[in-house]
Amino acid sequence: MYNLTSQTLRNVLIQSTATYAERPALCAVDGSTVVHYKDLGPLASVFAGRLAASGLAKGDRAILLSENRPEWGVAYLGATAAGYVIVPILTDFNPEQIANIIAHSEAKVVVVSEKLRQKIAGFPGETISIESLASPEARKMAASANLEETFPPLDEDSLAAVLYTSGTTGNSKGVMLSHKNLVSNVVASRSIIRMHRTDRFLSILPLAHTYECTLGLLNGIAQGSSNWYLDKPPVASVLLPALKKVRPTIMLSVPLIIEKIYRASVLPALQKMGPYKHESLRPLLHRLAGIKLKKTFGGRIRFFGIGGSAVAPDVEAFLLDARFAYAIGYGLTETSPLIAGSAPHHTTLRSTGPALRGVDMRIADPKPDTGEGEIQVRGPNVMKGYFKDAEKTKEVFTEDGWFRTGDLGIFDAKGRLFIRGRLKTMILGASGENIYPEEIEAMINKSAYVAESLVMGEGSTLTALVQLKQEVIDDLKAKYKDSIEDFEQASAELLEFVRKEVNSGLAAFSKVSKVILHHEPFEKTPTQKIKRFLYSLKGPKTEGAEPK
Repeated sequence: MYNLTSQTLRNVLIQSTATYAERPALCAVDGSTVVHYKDLGPLASVFAGRLAASGLAKGDRAILLSENRPEWGVAYLGATAAGYVIVPILTDFNPEQIANIIAHSEAKVVVVSEKLRQKIAGFPGETISIESLASPEARKMAASANLEETFPPLDEDSLAAVLYTSGTTGNSKGVMLSHKNLVSNVVASRSIIRMHRTDRFLSILPLAHTYECTLGLLNGIAQGSSNWYLDKPPVASVLLPALKKVRPTIMLSVPLIIEKIYRASVLPALQKMGPYKHESLRPLLHRLAGIKLKKTFGGRIRFFGIGGSAVAPDVEAFLLDARFAYAIGYGLTETSPLIAGSAPHHTTLRSTGPALRGVDMRIADPKPDTGEGEIQVRGPNVMKGYFKDAEKTKEVFTEDGWFRTGDLGIFDAKGRLFIRGRLKTMILGASGENIYPEEIEAMINKSAYVAESLVMGEGSTLTALVQLKQEVIDDLKAKYKDSIEDFEQASAELLEFVRKEVNSGLAAFSKVSKVILHHEPFEKTPTQKIKRFLYSLKGPKTEGAEPK
């Protein structure tokens, strides 16, 4: 990577366009669109000119609503490098949510894909079709682009993006990220991953989320890698052919994806092997399975980043045994996002690793007996604040300027961070014990019958909402098709079995008292965290299994 005299996306765009000119920058897996670095700056310049022609002034907001595609990067970089503020919106937001974001951000222009245009019906301002950003007409105009003229120097502390989160704690907030926030995080992440011109990054997460945008798109652009995009959600029928075609060296994922692969494919295959019954042989068998898993991912993967939430302990233990090139990261949208992380083969089981270079972490008010406390952060990656919300901004910063993450953690002797859970989700036991529902959920989810779960507390009583795997439900329905009562009884008995199985491995104060059947998948954030605020013990219609 080149040296930056000023940490702005404008400088990244101009220098990458010149430095990596002949390399492919943004590619569609289906081959429909390829943008080389030499064309990236000029195409971004043409787009910036269209924003200027629409009446936007520096600092004005432009909405970006599209599925992942090469043109997404052209729009993002073109807007930000020209001094406008990009507002990426997640595609699964409904029209009402999108309308609220447009109104709150006071956006004057919407860049939208044709598939999603119906979601902005009624928007009175100008719309730009994202499909047009790399069209033959745009490429023809780009031939005469003058990047220095289109993109004058910017202040690195100027606002680059506003991201509206759909977090687990309620209403979305507009996180304001500056050029320095984003670019400093790209530079600092090189202490964990150095991307090269020959690297091929396959994108499977939403670009509108800062995890994928900063560590995937911007990281790749700054270091000359080629970024590849699917035109459909990464279900197995789409992902497997893409892996075979692209043969990526780098991917970013949320835990749910790798957990599904492990539980649906890897673990059943291992359990069919006779030697797997012998615990002493499992590390060797895991190693062999890891070789096969790498081949499944195209055979060249050297960095598989996992972030967004905690990896299930049994899955991470397998990845470690398998010597799979996984890396753990921890961060938030408000921190651009990365705070801490470990490179592949330097991971420590259950740890997110040490603080990123240039980022400070501390544990506030640690408990004398455990050392646990709130994780607080300070550094160039920490947001400017929440858009038009000084009160909420003030709430998340300490008087001495540290950002409150709302997460609980501890450090080990080597400064590696271990996250214990969310401050707001921690449940206080009957005798003052700290109970972390995420840890109990991880144990429940290990069950062969369980798809996912959510643990809640009512006083000191713990209740788990459990969604059974679809094949388990189908088997029960087939077996008891003539009797709803028998089906319900069998479901209750299975839930009670799961409860006892989990409780056998829990301390007395954290045992689950009740398990309730949850019929539908839990609603989740883009990083696949369950939106806890949507669920209560009084809310859903459920069937329960109580202890006998």
